[in-house]
Amino acid sequence: MSEKVRTMFASIAGKYDLTNSVLSMGTHHQWRKTAVSISGAKEGMSVLDCATGTGDLALEFRKAVGSSGRVLGTDFCAEMMETAPEKAAVQKLDVRFETADAMDLPYPDNAFDIASIAFGIRNVDDPQQCLKELARVVKSGGKVIVLEFGQPDGFLKYPYKLYSKYMIPFVGGLITGNREAYAYLPETSANFPAGPEFIRLMKDAGKFRGQEARKLMGGIAYVYAGDVA
Repeated sequence: MSEKVRTMFASIAGKYDLTNSVLSMGTHHQWRKTAVSISGAKEGMSVLDCATGTGDLALEFRKAVGSSGRVLGTDFCAEMMETAPEKAAVQKLDVRFETADAMDLPYPDNAFDIASIAFGIRNVDDPQQCLKELARVVKSGGKVIVLEFGQPDGFLKYPYKLYSKYMIPFVGGLITGNREAYAYLPETSANFPAGPEFIRLMKDAGKFRGQEARKLMGGIAYVYAGDVA
């Protein structure tokens, strides 16, 4: 993965949670809960969460799989995960965190019931290869879950464009000191395949027997679920 992207995330890691909460007004937490619900995660399951960042989605999965389950959070940027173990400890949740590239995972085939990636697949060099790799490590009949930004339609379309172009870079830059990063992030989400286009990407990966998209907040974000063949 791009060293430039890695460096960018390392530079904003310390203020990442605060910035997310301010920019989304806390809704990103509910989006993660929705992703876990759609995944069908149950007691005793094993979950791999890629691009885990500060661990929020991994922690939500840990609550769902219970004490008999296991959750592994990975990220290609080690600095992004620095606060994750402490967050897990505060919530008394047992989650392991490791540095790994979502396009080249160091785990065997069929090792997990669920593999997920939240707000990360648009930053990889080859999203379809990432989908194939996530599917590879999941057992047949398991799920790959992708939570990602989209482009809203309807009455939200133009207000969100203005918010993304002006407010996200301004507020993100104010909090983290890196305006460039928060100009890059909405730009990538605006250009990334969303909704039906991302479903086609999943189909073309050839690893899923079924896939679906769940629109959140009019398309500001989506949860995609792929049933591994």
